[in-house]
Amino acid sequence: MTSISAQILDQRVQRIVADTKEALIQEAGIKDEDGSLNSAAFVLLVTKTVLALTDDEVIDCLVDGGNDFGVDAIYFSPVQDNEFNITLIQGKYKKSLNADSNFPENDVKNMVLAVGALFDPGREITVNSRLRQKLEEIRSFVADGALPTVHVILCNNGLSWTEAAQQHIDAAKFGSQVTWQHIGPDDLVSMLRSTQPVSETLQLTGKFTVENFAFRRVLVGRMAVGQLSSLLDRHGDRLLERNIRRYLGLTGNRVNEAVAGTLRSEEQRQNFYFYNNGITIICSQFRHNALLAENTAVQLEGLQIVNGGQTSKTVQQVARELGPSVADAQVLVRIYELPQDDSNFVQSITYATNSQNPVDLRDLRSNDRKQRELAQALSEMGYQYRSQRSDLPVSTRELTSAAVAEAVLAVWRRRPHQARFNVSEHFGKLYDVIFSEDLNGAQVVAASLIWRYTENRRRRPPADAPDFLPYATRFIAMMIGESLLKTMGIQLRNLNHRNFAQAEKIIEQSSDQLFQDASNRIEQELNKIFAQQDRTLQRLSATFRRGDLIETLTGQPVTAPTMFTLDELGL
Repeated sequence: MTSISAQILDQRVQRIVADTKEALIQEAGIKDEDGSLNSAAFVLLVTKTVLALTDDEVIDCLVDGGNDFGVDAIYFSPVQDNEFNITLIQGKYKKSLNADSNFPENDVKNMVLAVGALFDPGREITVNSRLRQKLEEIRSFVADGALPTVHVILCNNGLSWTEAAQQHIDAAKFGSQVTWQHIGPDDLVSMLRSTQPVSETLQLTGKFTVENFAFRRVLVGRMAVGQLSSLLDRHGDRLLERNIRRYLGLTGNRVNEAVAGTLRSEEQRQNFYFYNNGITIICSQFRHNALLAENTAVQLEGLQIVNGGQTSKTVQQVARELGPSVADAQVLVRIYELPQDDSNFVQSITYATNSQNPVDLRDLRSNDRKQRELAQALSEMGYQYRSQRSDLPVSTRELTSAAVAEAVLAVWRRRPHQARFNVSEHFGKLYDVIFSEDLNGAQVVAASLIWRYTENRRRRPPADAPDFLPYATRFIAMMIGESLLKTMGIQLRNLNHRNFAQAEKIIEQSSDQLFQDASNRIEQELNKIFAQQDRTLQRLSATFRRGDLIETLTGQPVTAPTMFTLDELGL
């Protein structure tokens, strides 16, 4: 029996093959065969959907190609508080659309073995070059004492693994440091569903308060957490479209682990209301029985959770484990009735209710004055600036704020190590460093063109590419930017729309030579550093992560990745 979800999924996979075939072959090294391309496109779709990455970022994650330990894609987050998350994805895509085959037991067993072997810095393994580059970078973090947590996603266009396969996972005894998830056609199609207004009825517990405040209506009350689980089961991430955070999962996130721990404890569950900050909901309209003083039902139109998405998803996961026993725990709920065109106010609420938590700050800054000014400046230059995470580039004339932040920090601020390893701070503590008042459109585009060129060289390296290239492109971009200004005979503050055409011409015509000059200079400095020790990929990765070469390459003292000046902190 053919699955409708499997058919929808196959249509999407075929479209991805058509759109990304060249990149999959040339950049990811996928064989030009229907089966291989379909499997790679499927893994690309899952990775992009789960991790909210761009196509280019996902292609960079793909490591399929023999000697891969069964890993088709790998992604790891920057280190925070000496911890970081690793996501491993393996996909199995069959031509049959029956969706009736289980994920193979032997592949589950091999992934268990891979998790046990890949992240040990001292263990010798044989893997393909794309996977090795990423593994040695991860291993350099581990060697420096960072604690990894691993999330394994096994996906197919069929059924989950069998009980026999689950026994291999259980026998490994990885504990909470490794989590396992299956994603099938129904799961993926649910994630891909287009946003539709959600209308629901919530049953409040006890007394509640309704106020008209500043021409808007507000309701504050409490409800059983079991309703959150039921809401997520029925509507999925459609409830969280305006929530700026991705779900961080239980493992490796102390806040979510604490939420789950409270719900699992029979003694502490009744105190959940006091331990949790609650849920913030916006809607276009809510109605309730005003004659009731307590225990009322509230009907909501256009329901969205703008804060508390992490709590909601964690509650849903724990409820699936424990069943109805968690339903009696109570949680604070705030409901704001807002006009549909009140988008700026919604943005402000989202910022205020999330800014004290670990969030993706890019979306919070998207309506910032500086972001609007850059968007206007780039528009005058024929470029489109996309400031929100959901806004993905579709042409070479479009720039995302995330790419711009990394480019400017590496090229003009001379902090290539922070460009790579402090991504979570680009729109936080480093925001004013990157998007300073004197940053103009010409500087943004020039840095982005240089950064894009060096990244393309990394993604499509020549046969004789140096071993440090996967870790050094931000450093090379910094040096190309310095050479550009020297060639033009100006300082950075003088690079503007009037002389941008000259800068663009130099970048177009001289990038190859400038790239080679920068690579040669880096090679010379590395030879000095590694004159008395083995030059392994782990050590190379650590060298560029620490920014050891910045002072020798630029004459400027290195800025530590996790340290900020008092001015940067606003003190």
